[in-house]
Amino acid sequence: MPLYQSGVSDVGVESAVPALAWGPVIGGAVAASATTLILLLFGSGVGLTIVSPWTNDSASAATVGITAGIWLVVVQWLSSALGGYLTGRLRTKWAGVHTDEVFFRDTAHGFLSWALATVVVAGLAGSAFTSLVGSGVQAAGSAASTATVAGAAASSGDAAGPDIATSYFTDALLRPQDLRSRADTDNAAATAEVSRILMNGAIQGGVPDEDKAYLAAIVASRSGLTPEEARARVDGVLQQIDEAKKTAQQTADEARQAAATTAMLGALSLLVGAFIACAAAALGGRQRDDEETRLAVPR
Repeated sequence: MPLYQSGVSDVGVESAVPALAWGPVIGGAVAASATTLILLLFGSGVGLTIVSPWTNDSASAATVGITAGIWLVVVQWLSSALGGYLTGRLRTKWAGVHTDEVFFRDTAHGFLSWALATVVVAGLAGSAFTSLVGSGVQAAGSAASTATVAGAAASSGDAAGPDIATSYFTDALLRPQDLRSRADTDNAAATAEVSRILMNGAIQGGVPDEDKAYLAAIVASRSGLTPEEARARVDGVLQQIDEAKKTAQQTADEARQAAATTAMLGALSLLVGAFIACAAAALGGRQRDDEETRLAVPR
């Protein structure tokens, strides 16, 4: 039997009622967003009770961070379940629709409700989400900026590298034959040159032996130490700079790993929240249809 005759399908006429009901979707999203905000405020209040400025009265930073992460996951799942269930329970029953299609529409409504609630919450707490995503970069920048000479070199930016290198090589060209003369005649110039040597060494990953000898001569001239003692002091300071640089790199790497873990766990939590919203919407829709069918049966 042909399906079409004169260009008109005889299979059936499409229903004029749209499959998407925005009313229940918006209602579920509003409920989920409000629940999220309430639970977040409640969690913030509880969190403040375990943080104290007094010694030995506050939980550790790791405990606070883990607790906050778990609570955020719980908030996401609870709000998604509530929003999805309300979306499925409040929608109008679809007459003449196969049960498989009803299940698909309910899950789609739950997903849309979850997506709308997520966008709303992200818009209301945009600064918090931005801070969460950029926590690793901010921590790395803070570590670099506080790592003395090494940190200053790391945070100075790419544009400062050529200027430092130019000044360093200019100093090398104009370095006097008598290594003590610069410190004896111009303390300010000697201090500035020492700073440039240390900065260049932090950028290049080490200070050449010639520069170490020059630094030791300036230190001996200004401090009254013997050449051996001055060289030992220079080596000690350079070792401190190297340790500070390694500490800054380790702190930045830990912050990067923590930010990556937080981002992946957050994405996984959102995906699970979407699944919960879909399942809750399907449950709510089925209960609504079953209740209406039960009331429609004559007693």
